[in-house]
Amino acid sequence: MKRKRCSEEQIISILKEHQAGASVADLARRYGLVENTIYRWKSKYGGMELSEAKRLRDLQQENARLKRLLAEAEFDKAVLKEPVEGRW
Repeated sequence: MKRKRCSEEQIISILKEHQAGASVADLARRYGLVENTIYRWKSKYGGMELSEAKRLRDLQQENARLKRLLAEAEFDKAVLKEPVEGRW
């Protein structure tokens, strides 16, 4: 099954249509989406403006980068600790 990827701009415009009174079923049919997708977007992006959605994406990317750095630092620490503890 083909997976579509919508930008934040498209998602927010679809949600604004829903807020304006369009039904979820009509929106899903018009954009070729599943109704659950619109509800999921509504819980994640509901009430956001485009700038806020872009900020959310940037923060998520920064968080992922920091988690990777922490994992690498913990790994390095564990590797350096092994010879000191006599496991080598």
